[in-house]
Amino acid sequence: MPVVSANSSSAASTLPRRQLGRYLRDWRSQAGLTIAEAAKLMEWGASTLQRLEKGNADRIRTIDVHELCRIYGIPDDIAEGLKGLAQQAAVKSWWHSYGDLIPENFDVYVGLEASAQQLSCYQSELVPGLLQTADYARALNLLGYPDDTEAELARRVQLRMQRQAMITRRHHPASVAMVLHESVLHRSVGGAKVMAAQVRHLAELSTRENVALRILPFTAGVPLGLSTGPFVILEFGTDGRGQPVEPPVVYVEGFTGDLYLERQADVQRYRRAQECLEGCALDIQSSRNLLRQVAKEYSA
Repeated sequence: MPVVSANSSSAASTLPRRQLGRYLRDWRSQAGLTIAEAAKLMEWGASTLQRLEKGNADRIRTIDVHELCRIYGIPDDIAEGLKGLAQQAAVKSWWHSYGDLIPENFDVYVGLEASAQQLSCYQSELVPGLLQTADYARALNLLGYPDDTEAELARRVQLRMQRQAMITRRHHPASVAMVLHESVLHRSVGGAKVMAAQVRHLAELSTRENVALRILPFTAGVPLGLSTGPFVILEFGTDGRGQPVEPPVVYVEGFTGDLYLERQADVQRYRRAQECLEGCALDIQSSRNLLRQVAKEYSA
């Protein structure tokens, strides 16, 4: 049976382990079980399950994850994803190749994003999922999944809309610092009507206190002297002592897989890149004015 062992405390806090623990905790809660009750069913001490849920287990056996999935009533497709997480190597940066150990339809990133309290992002190609309108998301999914049925397409769009609750909820919404390249506003997705509504939506979101949206204009050139590509820095808040609840993670989406960077040097490099991009972008009010102007042009 596959076992992942932790040789150090830093290895024990890797992202796959934390994500596995987070999913197991959520499914245990949905099953209506306390830690003590679930641990008893596994013939474990409560502390053993607690360490697993916090991503601090000394070792993770896929047979144990399989049994927890059975106890919690986790669907087979999600259970396969969780067992895949359990088999990931303990490294500080992780390349998640689609379909490799973890099924392609198991979305690791969304679970991570939902737990974040602050996201710092740069996007040069498309409006990010967190800021998309339903029509914009639908147009993209029509292109990306042309064989989907209407029901499948509607489900994809619905899931994307549900993700946005983290920034629009009334209590403790996540903070978002977003830099969008101006090219995103001029890359037509779904036609002029869809784009007009999408750009207006961006302008409206930018009025929220927890959303700092800046546009990097064409005139800014290439501030870093090279292309970083789109990225997201995710942070998870601090505890009572001011220490991070979890280490920050940089997410870089790829066409065949996703990169998750946790090394402090990597995170710091992306932080500096974000600061540079923000410094070269229009300020928030000027960005909002540009968004409203572009929306009017699409509506003309």
